[in-house]
Amino acid sequence: MATILYSLAGEGRGHATRVRTVVELLRSEHRFVIFAPGDAFDMLAPLYADSDVRVIRIPGVRFAYADNGAVSPWRTSMSALRYAAALPALVASHVRAIERERPDLVITDFEPSLPRAAARCGVPFVSLNHQHFLVTSDFSDFPADVRLSAAWQGCVVDQFYSGQAATIVSSFCFPKLRRGRGRVVQIGSLLRPQVLTAQSEHGSHLVAYVRKFASDRFIGELGGAGREVRVYGLGRRPSCGNVRFFDIDERRFIEDLATSAALITTAGNQLLGEALYLVKPILALPEPNNTEQRIHGHLLAREGTGEQHDFDRVSSADLRRFLDRVDEYRSRIARERLNGNPAAVAELRRFLP
Repeated sequence: MATILYSLAGEGRGHATRVRTVVELLRSEHRFVIFAPGDAFDMLAPLYADSDVRVIRIPGVRFAYADNGAVSPWRTSMSALRYAAALPALVASHVRAIERERPDLVITDFEPSLPRAAARCGVPFVSLNHQHFLVTSDFSDFPADVRLSAAWQGCVVDQFYSGQAATIVSSFCFPKLRRGRGRVVQIGSLLRPQVLTAQSEHGSHLVAYVRKFASDRFIGELGGAGREVRVYGLGRRPSCGNVRFFDIDERRFIEDLATSAALITTAGNQLLGEALYLVKPILALPEPNNTEQRIHGHLLAREGTGEQHDFDRVSSADLRRFLDRVDEYRSRIARERLNGNPAAVAELRRFLP
């Protein structure tokens, strides 16, 4: 049995969902200690309370939002600078943990402090995330504005860490790889058991997953889609016509998604992959000023499995036009490529005794 230290970013639920999937695939064979900030700790700690998996809270880098709900580049930069100032002490803390736990492998899902400690201690580490698609993908035939956005965001990704033994990129799509980036393995999405076992049906209702900055105007436009819309991410509240609101509940959300006609969502990679695996066309609404999500939306539209609209401007007419094309989008979903679990386990086992 090997000991694995695993760190992850804490923004949203995507990183934590990936990490949980990997841990569940390997925990019968190996011991895990997880270092998690923010949202990720809040999600994982209760799941592994009183178990053989330890979850330790750490500080993390995260987006900061303006009063209108858009990502604030200024506030995010200030938050990142404060994190950078505290990084040496955090790395030193991880060094002590490595000396105490004596891990066989370190894995990181886009978290910068633990891989620095691993490099200092001579312990191999593997990068398993989605964000590195920004530096491993060849965007040369994309529109100029997408290339510029990817190049800028890729510079940020490159600053997180380097020297990994392998770069595993988990994604809902498979862009062409750039040359000269070392060992890069492209895999599909890391899928939790509830998604793998869900029975996909083509129902009539829509599922919407949005963050808390969604406006009343946006809710009104959802109501104009002419379908029942089940909204997650805004908490439970009274229904508004055909728009119903639910608390985050993993079982119910997956059940509603699996039986829906389509998904309306901010453009986070993990949920895009899960929805496509369940053969659901997607209307992607990237968060304002979120460059990575904007690129996701472009890739989704490029593959013809959905479309992208501006979160602040999408209208009920846009929703109805999208619904008119869901059969066309559904026919283009290549479900068999989207389960990345077997490939992830095979690659990680290369580095385990």
